[in-house]
Amino acid sequence: MEEVKLLGFWASPFSHRVIWALKLKGVKFDYIEEDLPNKKSQLLLQYNPVHKKIPVLLHGGKPIAESLVILEYIEEIWLENPLLPKDAYERALARFWIQFGLHKAPIIHAFFQSSGEEQEKATKEALEVLKILEEKALGDKKFFSGQSIGMVDIAYGWLAYWFSGMEEAVGVKVVNPSALPRLYAWIQVFKEVPVIKENLPDYGKMLAYMKCMRAKFISDLPCHNH
Repeated sequence: MEEVKLLGFWASPFSHRVIWALKLKGVKFDYIEEDLPNKKSQLLLQYNPVHKKIPVLLHGGKPIAESLVILEYIEEIWLENPLLPKDAYERALARFWIQFGLHKAPIIHAFFQSSGEEQEKATKEALEVLKILEEKALGDKKFFSGQSIGMVDIAYGWLAYWFSGMEEAVGVKVVNPSALPRLYAWIQVFKEVPVIKENLPDYGKMLAYMKCMRAKFISDLPCHNH
């Protein structure tokens, strides 16, 4: 059995994507915490010299970087508890919605990192994106993947926890039962899945970190809270 290690950061939803996938697959792994706000380790620089970012999965000493690439790798290597549908068309649809989230990420970043009129514009745009996601991808299903959690759910897992922190840090609520009822319901169900519930960062600590990061974006203040 080849050794599996994960380089991650406690506050990162991208690290948690990989943790959830490995746990759902029943893969044993060693977790290595990076102290990103202070200094990137030699290990991280060695194994991800291109982007110098987490997460990095080490499988038998070979590094795989970028969370969505890692999810695909995990799906191909460990066949137990598949995270993508067997049907080729359904699998393509799942990948489409994962890519949709990737392409729309700048809108979510703008919601968190801007203020004033820019922030108002970003809030409207974020709501539009989430409405498309709710209507076209989720629909009336329990999970994006149907009756059980799958890769699309894992890819959007940040919505269920981290986005709440973003909303609180910004002081604007976007995901609520009246505006996005089905997405709101999905969040409640997703957070109660044991693998998810047992592998989430402390909310208070994460919120403090997010407020600190937002202050840095808005007013360029140093952020030491981690």
